[in-house]
Amino acid sequence: MNYSSFLTIAGERSVNRAVGELRRGTAVVVVGQDGERVLGLPAETATRASLEEFLAEGAREPVLLLARSRAADLDLCPAGDADSPASGPQVVAVPLRRERLDTVFLRKLADPTARPAAAGELSAEPAGAAAFGPDLAEAGLQLAKLARLLPAMLMALQNRRAAERASGLLDVAARDVLAYPADTSRGLTRAAEATVPLEEAGDARVVAFRPPDGGIEHLAVLIGRPEQAPDPLVRVHSECFTGDLLGSRRCDCGPQLHQAIRRMAAEGAGILLYMAQEGRGIGLVNKLRAYALQDGTPGLDGLSRAGLDTLDANRALGYGADERSFAAAATMLKRLHVTRVRLLTNNPEKIAGLTAHGIEVTGRVSHAIAANGVNDGYLETKLRRFGHLPG
Repeated sequence: MNYSSFLTIAGERSVNRAVGELRRGTAVVVVGQDGERVLGLPAETATRASLEEFLAEGAREPVLLLARSRAADLDLCPAGDADSPASGPQVVAVPLRRERLDTVFLRKLADPTARPAAAGELSAEPAGAAAFGPDLAEAGLQLAKLARLLPAMLMALQNRRAAERASGLLDVAARDVLAYPADTSRGLTRAAEATVPLEEAGDARVVAFRPPDGGIEHLAVLIGRPEQAPDPLVRVHSECFTGDLLGSRRCDCGPQLHQAIRRMAAEGAGILLYMAQEGRGIGLVNKLRAYALQDGTPGLDGLSRAGLDTLDANRALGYGADERSFAAAATMLKRLHVTRVRLLTNNPEKIAGLTAHGIEVTGRVSHAIAANGVNDGYLETKLRRFGHLPG
């Protein structure tokens, strides 16, 4: 079902508030289209007090919703065929006994760096088999992702008495949660613009685009006057704190950023879209967790794990291989009155993503960065598993 046309101002506000509640470790009530009311509490931020409140409000035995990739890592279900970068994680429900619940146990189930020894006595089933509908399950995990938390949500039907007495927990409609990502991409507005001469491009401006939820701004770096070019050179660059700012050698993001600016300066015009989509859309904290999984560092239980590649690390966290949407980038270009571009990329998904949202890509310009002896495996994974094109 297409939820993108459902979101109202009130709905957007309720999702914003729900995300804040979940990051603070407070439960929310997810409401289905038929009025079903399901409590949701993220495993990562649950506190003893919020867990006690959740259990007091819940009508039945709770389930922990996990992505299938995470549940499979815990040997709770088969992995399925979710190895393709294009396939998002499937939601499964792990039934939990009330007497077994505590915050440490929940976090160990959610966090792939800490496999709990007792997981073997649990089992998982498709979320649709839980006591509530699959739209509520999907909305539950979506809320955790919007909050940049591990996709692991404790959920249970709210008991009738709690619903009738207005418990004080925030209500959020499942359909508003599912419509939210597309709506925030379409609602970007220009917030500020200034001339910012760069070391590699003296004639540069930065335009800030603010999402309607007041979240982190996306930035457009304009070199020269790209608005006047028939199809200016454009680079869609996801922010990378470790690579862009610290000069990390684990990735090629910093060199890609600076090479793009130099290339645009040499042409006399170009647009670098600097997107607030750290770690392919999973956020900085989860990217650091993915790095730990790639290193094969010991988990919280002291057990050593073999290193994963970047795709499998993201999936082990419960995220898809790439959680980014290019709808926001397309909206920014349209706000800049640019609808035809030459795209500086080796990633076919970026071409497809911009095209799907109304931007004509007249050509692809190769963007090759040499391996540095540390990121060789990362670059190979991008070619072999993410389908990137060679430089």
